[in-house]
Amino acid sequence: MPLRRHLLALCLTALPLATWAAWPERPITIVVPAAAGGTTDIAARVLAEKMAKDLGTSIVVENKGGGGGSIGTAQVARAKPDGYTLLMGNIGPVAINFSLYKQLSYKESDLRGITNVISVPNILVVHADSPVRSAQELVSLAKTRRLNVSTSGVGQSPHMSSEMFRQKSGIEVTLVPYPGAAPAVTALLGQQVDFMIDNLPSSMPHIKAGKFRALAITSAERSAQLPDVPTMAEAGVPGGETPAEYDAFIAQERKSWAQIVKAAGLSLE
Repeated sequence: MPLRRHLLALCLTALPLATWAAWPERPITIVVPAAAGGTTDIAARVLAEKMAKDLGTSIVVENKGGGGGSIGTAQVARAKPDGYTLLMGNIGPVAINFSLYKQLSYKESDLRGITNVISVPNILVVHADSPVRSAQELVSLAKTRRLNVSTSGVGQSPHMSSEMFRQKSGIEVTLVPYPGAAPAVTALLGQQVDFMIDNLPSSMPHIKAGKFRALAITSAERSAQLPDVPTMAEAGVPGGETPAEYDAFIAQERKSWAQIVKAAGLSLE
């Protein structure tokens, strides 16, 4: 089971798509199924700005967090399939949630992928004042006392990556979920938690500012932005590759995360 896990930000729309001949004739809404300030939100706003210029219409970004992204995703699934309500999805609502939740108000066939907008690695970070300087030191510390880890919401990529890290390193941690990446990051900045696994873009400013110490990255190779930070595999946590093809990637992610969810004994209504 590979540890390499990326935020998969996809632009999705309800099925079936209406004719695109006269599209767009009015403003378009991109629903972000997460709180403002996180990687999915950042990507949506960058995309919205470029889309507005290219299409000559207003693009409204609407944050609709909650339920591991399922609330905002369901809103798009219920929307009129005319191409005016899009979803900036991520790996939580389009892959993990199908295994995590007993019931969802949308199904796989309710959404159609338009394109893969961004794929970024997750990063294991501690506060700069922490004595921990490597992933193995973090594991050793966790074996002396139970550590707290902040996550950007149940079922989201950082949560499940934290759970995967826990399972593979054989430690017990207390997961502290927040309603988005921004408050989860704030908790670590305030040293209210011991560490977090975050999407790289939302932690990068704090790493560069010297407030966070990066211990390992979940990509198969080191990041050009952080060349001194080892991969999880290099840090001593077994890693691997995910499928390259888009459809195969999604199918594999659903299957892989189902195994993690089952092993963790997680199930939500």
